[in-house]
Amino acid sequence: MSGPAASRPPTPSQTVGPFFAVGLLWPDGPQVVPDGTPGAFRLSGRLLDGAGDPVPDALAETWQADPDGRFPHPDDGFRGFGRCPTDAEGRFFVVTVKPGPVPHPDGGRQAPHVDLAIFARGLLRQVVTRVYFADEPAANAADPVLAALPAPARATLLAGPVGGGYHLDIHLQGAHATTFFAV
Repeated sequence: MSGPAASRPPTPSQTVGPFFAVGLLWPDGPQVVPDGTPGAFRLSGRLLDGAGDPVPDALAETWQADPDGRFPHPDDGFRGFGRCPTDAEGRFFVVTVKPGPVPHPDGGRQAPHVDLAIFARGLLRQVVTRVYFADEPAANAADPVLAALPAPARATLLAGPVGGGYHLDIHLQGAHATTFFAV
């Protein structure tokens, strides 16, 4: 390469800017399943920073298997994907169904879980975690991903039952930091 561009250093990575939400809109928003789907519930949480303060203007994105443990296919009618912006209090939610156990590459089974990505200002890339269900103790105990984590890290991934749904707060940093995965 020659010319003026050859003498310039590479452009550094940028954090998510003030207009990121414009490009991340999803027509179905937090509706992973349509209204009236049998077994549907609300999976909710709050996004919190290292000081425990809410993170407004972020985006929670979920994807998951269906109740039979199959990942979405255009022909089966299950979308398995949702997006919800956080509100002023850092709250987000999706309306979904509990996924079934899915195969693990080692031949075992992974406990029912929802994959969760967080997009927010100040992050160079999204952070990714999993939401497991606290009322699935046998499946969680046998899950190879959870088994690889120390007990305090496992606890940051367990959504508790509340009011006919589940709730899990996500802490980006600090003493209560959620376990995130390098993907």
